[in-house]
Amino acid sequence: MALTINHNLMAMNAARNLNNHYNSLSVSTRRLSSGLRIGTAADDAAGLAIRELMRADIDSLAQGVRNANDAISMIQTADGALSIIDEKLIRMKELATQASTGTYTSAQRMMIDSEYQAMASEITRIANATDFNGIYLLNGNLSSETHDGSGLNSTGQLKVHFGTGNDSAEDYYYVNIGSSTASAFGLGLGAAVGRSGRSISTQEMAQDALEAINDAIVSKDKVRANLGAMQNRLENTITNLEVQAENLQAAESRISDVDVSTEMTQFVREQILTQSAVAMLSQANSLPQMALQLIGG
Repeated sequence: MALTINHNLMAMNAARNLNNHYNSLSVSTRRLSSGLRIGTAADDAAGLAIRELMRADIDSLAQGVRNANDAISMIQTADGALSIIDEKLIRMKELATQASTGTYTSAQRMMIDSEYQAMASEITRIANATDFNGIYLLNGNLSSETHDGSGLNSTGQLKVHFGTGNDSAEDYYYVNIGSSTASAFGLGLGAAVGRSGRSISTQEMAQDALEAINDAIVSKDKVRANLGAMQNRLENTITNLEVQAENLQAAESRISDVDVSTEMTQFVREQILTQSAVAMLSQANSLPQMALQLIGG
């Protein structure tokens, strides 16, 4: 290679190599400091797209777990209210049994019926007052077999969404809760005329009410059984969602996270090459001075 002044090709070559190694060193530094193999789309465009979709699903699954837990809290709220209603129904049967015997006068039986009606009114009050986040649970609003979420307020049975999509029944459950008012059970003065559980003011009516109260207890137990089954199902769903999110997080990590040992090896390599390139560039820049020595000679 000729000794020239205008074009120092060795310096240009050393500068190009220095620039390449310095850029690689910068990338390694960014990866090691962030812990991410993919920091920009330039690192791995396809990997970036897959990672962002996985991150969206991971966050969606986490929210799905929270949604399912909220649904469990809602079910527990309804079940707690139904356990109080259970106590009232038991007391009503006790009163009906008391009024069924012939050792009481009509006036005394009317007093027994007064408490009976109070228990029925309390059942209706509990059913109409039990709500979760403003959603009334036992007044019959959730008893419909259909669901319509097109309006500002959804109607019909309650839809619990926990999946990452909305394409199939794997992404959501429906919670259906029948009305638990006294009139729905056929008890108390709010029940339809002719129902055997309306009153226990006479001995015959009290005896007839016993069967009606049994039916009401069975109806209430069916509601509680359905709620208990749904709670167990949601708890299993939460476990599955957590496992799914964990596995998805592991897959996202393999795509996105940097392998520190491998990247540290690359970092040290680029660091040494950068230092070497700096030294060689310094030497190459001094070569044209040799031409001055020839001219001076």
